[in-house]
Amino acid sequence: MNENHAKHIATKVSLVGMIANIFLTAFKLAAGFISHSGAMISDAVHSASDTFSGLIVIAGVRMSSKDSDSQHPYGHERFECVAEIILSVVLFIAGGTIGFEAVKSIVSGEYLEHAFENPLALIAAVTSIVVKEAMFWYTKINAKRIDSPSLSAEAWHHRSDALSSVGALIGIGGAALGFPVLEPIASIIICLFIFKVAYDIFKDAIDRMVDHSCDEETEEKMRGCVEEVDGVISIDMLRTRIFGNKIYADIEIGVDETLDCAAAHKISECVHDNIELKFLQVKHVMVHVNPHKQEETDGKSTDE
Repeated sequence: MNENHAKHIATKVSLVGMIANIFLTAFKLAAGFISHSGAMISDAVHSASDTFSGLIVIAGVRMSSKDSDSQHPYGHERFECVAEIILSVVLFIAGGTIGFEAVKSIVSGEYLEHAFENPLALIAAVTSIVVKEAMFWYTKINAKRIDSPSLSAEAWHHRSDALSSVGALIGIGGAALGFPVLEPIASIIICLFIFKVAYDIFKDAIDRMVDHSCDEETEEKMRGCVEEVDGVISIDMLRTRIFGNKIYADIEIGVDETLDCAAAHKISECVHDNIELKFLQVKHVMVHVNPHKQEETDGKSTDE
């Protein structure tokens, strides 16, 4: 897919998400204060962090899609990893704030001062679940289309918000039934959901930053792709590394040692082109040719 087209899709998806998050943040904050619901206010804080994360994703995708230059000859794909790391930090901070306030409410007994007063918080929780789950699938589908890790992280951020709203719904419902302590407990559950998503995003970003290899299935498919090229006798080495949202591959193949340089080079070109044709994530392939000595079979006795 064209880089400019991918950037356009990512920007559009992030903007749609930001508009939805601004609406939800305002609605949930209002519902939380009107209903005196700590769980709903905590959920609103989570939605507010989503708005900020949308800006991070847009910046990351725009930076990563820039062409290579003299200072960055391998491209700018790792800027998406930087965006993921910043997003995970934002989530950790948001989750920690929510968890701290919830624990403080339980320890101080503050939750007893706010009995259930208004069903608006319940309506806000249900609305948030529906909207955020829809945003999760919308963002996830488009992230897969353009193979964007930061947009994928944003999709799971939407899912975490939907799950946190489920926790808020349970807590608010419990308060309505006469168990107000369920509200801060729901906030703590929301905090744990946020921490889990933040950790997953952070781990994925680090794996991409430190040249983590591809999964075994992808490497096996690459081996099969190399082996089907005429003239390849053996695969002496195959190494891959993930660079942002792209793959780099280093391959050593064995060819008949009697071939001249031009013929051996032609085989290596076929391997190179075959890999890039069948693996769209691959940005660069380095193919090295080794002379392969055929085993001497003529003249061997079959009576041994």
